[in-house]
This record gives sequence, structure tokens and C-alpha cells, in this order.
Amino acid sequence: MSLRIIVSGGGTGGHIFPAISIANAIKELSPDAEILFVGAQGRMEMERVPQAGYKIVGLPVRGLIRPLWSPRNIGVMIDFLKSRSMVKKIISEFKPDAVVGVGGYASSPTLNAAHALGIPCIVQEQNSYAGVTNKSLAKKAVKICVAYHGMERFFPKERIVMTGNPVRQALLGCKATKEEARAAFSLMPSLPTVLVIGGSLGARTINDSIAGGLARFEKAGVQVIWQTGKFYADECANTVATYYADKANPRYMHDAPMVHQQPFISDMAMAYRAADVVVSRAGASSISELCLLAKACILVPSPNVAEDHQTKNARALSDNDAAIFCADADARARLVDDAISLVADKDKIKRLETEIRKLAFTDSAEKIARIVIEEAK
Repeated sequence: MSLRIIVSGGGTGGHIFPAISIANAIKELSPDAEILFVGAQGRMEMERVPQAGYKIVGLPVRGLIRPLWSPRNIGVMIDFLKSRSMVKKIISEFKPDAVVGVGGYASSPTLNAAHALGIPCIVQEQNSYAGVTNKSLAKKAVKICVAYHGMERFFPKERIVMTGNPVRQALLGCKATKEEARAAFSLMPSLPTVLVIGGSLGARTINDSIAGGLARFEKAGVQVIWQTGKFYADECANTVATYYADKANPRYMHDAPMVHQQPFISDMAMAYRAADVVVSRAGASSISELCLLAKACILVPSPNVAEDHQTKNARALSDNDAAIFCADADARARLVDDAISLVADKDKIKRLETEIRKLAFTDSAEKIARIVIEEAK
């Protein structure tokens, strides 16, 4: 009889891409396995998971509204109770042998319901500082898969397994040269290039910093591949269009635009390959990719996440001389200058690449998949 596995969570690419990687690894090891995703209605997973070839069911679950005493949280709690009822029905009908939680709104009701029904639960904690939800869920998990040392301060030591964070497998198979990758983004093959990724939804501070530094990038002869996120797409597109509107403008010093801007980069393998330096938020998934690909990077942690875990993720690298740390509050003043300075310093790039490579985990998705299959059996 084939294994039946539920994978739950999402909300951002940082949760979704590892979840899909785990599902793919399970299918590689056990081709007959049936996998069902449980996500949150209206969130990114409802689009990305079907694109990856998996069925997903959406719950009306959503996050609490600040301040917590807001009357709107009455509706949030009603939706949580609805989700709990729905997920019990989903589990009773699908009859999973194991449930995997990767973080995000849907993980909590799904793993709580699975545990109550005696189904083994596996938690994947991506960050160096565990969130409240995963700390609570870990009490019910048979295994907790982590990517950082010292996680026993959050979880029972005997249930922790060091696996690293899964990354998108397509990132590892890119064979393009740096010049070919740049040409794919309509950029000059010979010019130094900075890749800017503020997350799938976008990052206001990073976008403002890049928008204010277009002239400095061009003066330095540095190209930019700029993922703005969907929330800021139109605004950033207008900024670039306005800057390059007049080719006779004395600021326009090169034969082609120096900026390739788009809301979401679908071929991240080519984008990483094109870049000498990466500017990124410090989500766990992004950091895992940067480590595995050994990219010199400037990390700008988001201050708007639970327990400020992105700052802790970024410090875990910068304290090991594996990345440059730039606080969100300082980004508008220094981010562009830091990027221009780094891309011109080949020795520093090489040092950063050497150190960040030491922090990489390989085969993370397969390690987690083996744990899931073992517990399911």
C-alpha cells in the first residue's frame, strides 16, 4: 500500500519552496507515495503548489491582527475554528501516514489535528530562532528537522535532527556561463552585476534603496537584476522607466539599460549565475540557497518578522565572515554604496564565497524525506 503524506504550510516562498522540495524528494524515494498539501486560502501556495504538480486544499486560517485586542481578531479566531474543523475532515478522508509542517498559518491547525488523531508529525524549522508556533508544535512532533546548531534551547534535544534547509533543485542544475546568464536578462555580458531579491512579496526598504541609487550604479558601471516583489512592481517599474525615459539624458552612459527589473524572477538559477554579488533579505530559504551556491552577499534582515529571526539568521553568517550585514534602518543610507564597493573588491568576494560555502548543507530535502518515510512506516 502506498504511503500517504500531508505537507502543510506556506505564506511565502521561504516556506513553499522547501515544502515542494521535500515533496519531490519523497516522490523520488517512494514514487507511489500520495502527497496532499494543506495551505492557507489566498496565499501564494495556492498558486505555486499546483504549478509544481501537487494537489492542495486551502484553509481560511490567517494571522492575528495587531494589536491583539483588536475586535477584528474575533473573525480571525472564527476562521481558525473553521480551519480546525475542516482539517479534521481532510485528515479523516485522506488518511495520511505522516504529516509535515514547514511553517506558515496552515501548519498549526493541521499538525494539531494530526497529533490528536495519533498521526506522526514532523516539523521543519528553517530559522536559527524558532517561532512561537513551531515551538508549540514541536512538543507534538516525533522529529524536528533544523538547519542551525544550538536549537536544543527551543526543542527537545532527543528529537532534533540536523538536516539543513531544502532548496529549489533547479538552482543546482544550471550550466550557463555568467555571460550567458547576463545576456538572458538583456544585460551586458562583461559588466559586474548585482542581484537584488527582497523576497517574493517585496521589501520596501530594499526597493527604496535601489530606486535611489540607480545613478550611482550606472556611474560605477554596475548592472542590477532587481526582483521588486508584486506589491511594489508598478512603482519600481515607473521609477526605472522614468530614469531611462530620455536616452539623451547625460546620466545614460551605456548602450543598454543597466537595470533589469521585474516583480518575480521565475528562473532564479540564471539570476544567481549572472550575479557577482547578491543583496537579499535574510529568510532561511534565501540563506540556504546563498550558502549552497556560495554567493557573496549583503543581507538586509526584515525587522517585521516574528522574534526578529531574520536578524539572527543574518548574524549567524556575518559573525562567521560569510556575509555582510546591513541593518534595515541603515539600508537607504549605505546599501547601494556597500554593493558597489563589494562588487569592485574581487578579493573580498572570494573570501565571502569561501566562508559561506562552509555553512552549506547538501541533500537536505532527501534527508528530511527519509525521516518522513521512516516515521510514516
